[in-house]
Amino acid sequence: MYRPEICGDSYASGFPQRKPIFGNVPMHKIVHRSHEGLESFACKIWRHGIAISVLCLGFTVVPVTAQMIDKNQASNNAKDGINLSYQQEIGAGRGDVTTPDSSAFIIARDPFRAIRRGRQIFQRKFTRLQGQGAAVGDGHGDIGSNNAIGAGLADSCAACHARPRGSGGTGGDVVTRPDSRDAPHLFGLGIKEMLADEITFDLRAIRLSAIAAAVSAHRSASSHLISKGIDFGSITATPDGSVDTSQVQGVDADLRVRPFFAQGGTISIREFLVGAFQNEMGLQSVDPELMAASKGGKFRTPSGMLLDGSLDRIEAPPTDNPAADPDGDGVTNEVPTSIVDFMEFYLLNYFKPGTYAQSEFTRRGDRLFQKTGCTSCHVGDLLINKDRRVADVETVYDPVHGIFNNLFSTATPFVNAADDGSGLPALKQPKLQPFLVKNIYTDFKRHDLGSNFYERNWDGTIQKEFLTRPLWGVGSKVALGHDGRSANLDEVILRHGGEAQPSRDAFAALEDEDRQAVLAFLRSLILFPPDDTASNLDPGDPAAAFFPQFGHGSIKLTVLFNDPTKKE
Repeated sequence: MYRPEICGDSYASGFPQRKPIFGNVPMHKIVHRSHEGLESFACKIWRHGIAISVLCLGFTVVPVTAQMIDKNQASNNAKDGINLSYQQEIGAGRGDVTTPDSSAFIIARDPFRAIRRGRQIFQRKFTRLQGQGAAVGDGHGDIGSNNAIGAGLADSCAACHARPRGSGGTGGDVVTRPDSRDAPHLFGLGIKEMLADEITFDLRAIRLSAIAAAVSAHRSASSHLISKGIDFGSITATPDGSVDTSQVQGVDADLRVRPFFAQGGTISIREFLVGAFQNEMGLQSVDPELMAASKGGKFRTPSGMLLDGSLDRIEAPPTDNPAADPDGDGVTNEVPTSIVDFMEFYLLNYFKPGTYAQSEFTRRGDRLFQKTGCTSCHVGDLLINKDRRVADVETVYDPVHGIFNNLFSTATPFVNAADDGSGLPALKQPKLQPFLVKNIYTDFKRHDLGSNFYERNWDGTIQKEFLTRPLWGVGSKVALGHDGRSANLDEVILRHGGEAQPSRDAFAALEDEDRQAVLAFLRSLILFPPDDTASNLDPGDPAAAFFPQFGHGSIKLTVLFNDPTKKE
């Protein structure tokens, strides 16, 4: 336990510096340190902002791969797997901030545990007894009116999002369209939700101002739709309060930016994951508040996203009744509301992609990427006004401290702790501070990139416009494009046409060395395996027994739990 009279410190913000710790070595293999050694070690950790009551018991972490078994269901000599049963993960349900073991309580008072629990649910291999399968319609029905019939049947979120190892990455492909859809990675998903929501707020505020001006002046008033430096065209309001949206660009007439799915179809993480549980896994979520919002109601999710059915089209969940059995498989309450809460919070806070080695060559490629006009759509940096996450993780190339894969992650907390006088652990709320998102490379608009990107729908129509896909992480992709039809970066760039034709031609006209510089820059925008990436939470220890299976370091949230000894 930390003792200030030994360490000579007062509380400071931040996280521990890059000092080797035990890593993932099983406790029975750790050579016992002396009492003095543990106190000294605890001081080093505390000195950089982590107060851990029983530190010596919190060092180990169960390594997680992609899909993961529940070790309560599948025992093994490695003692590996998800620690909690599904019922234990469900806990006391939604509850509130005073209901121990409820999702509301854990998200508000032990947020890093909530993230970890969501991660374990994401990796969990669901069983038939828990309601997994069959897929929508079990492959039967009119796919022209219900694309979900073409979704693949999985037993885990990680079946489609798992590369690099153990991440919410890429890997899946579904036939919800005749030409298929490539499952995107989920890195930075919460950042995308927040940016899209803030842009929507800005655009709608401009609309309200234009209407007010037209009504006040008794004549039409036009306004440019610009948010975060991105031009969405213009609107013209009339004195009767109506609005001409014919000049709006890249977004629907309702001015709602929908950041999920290639065509821009869903506004929130919550809708996205509820739909995925249903369509890809045959699991029905119970969400009374989401159901109410889909019927015109309004609510703020535990992750802080405001869903207002009077302003937006909200996708309904399968049911709002825990006793209902929508798919008739004999299993009710398959995905309780608390599970949806944990998953939403996990994906809100999921790590953003990293950057690999930078050199003068990659920096030259960056400059050329801008010069060719690619950044007119692939905008590099965007500012979040109020960041709802509880931490940020910055991952960069670091061959000194990146002891396994030359990457090192630095976690920074974004929480304010407050004692509410309840006698319960402190409330740990996000600071809601501005955050500059770097290297995202998107404008959140839909564009027509020409016939090479057009997509056939099952109803016989052609989809011509697609959201600008963020380029962060593109260096780790194998198949490229929203459909995965391009084999490499060079091909997918040259595939561009339509609105992107001038930029495509400018890239094609570059000398070979300049083109290679652009490609090297793009390849440096990477995804990474969190369980294999050393961090200030677990710097790793190359001297550990059985390295690198153990001791390679990880982004280990366990040390940030209220009780690090209680594993997820």
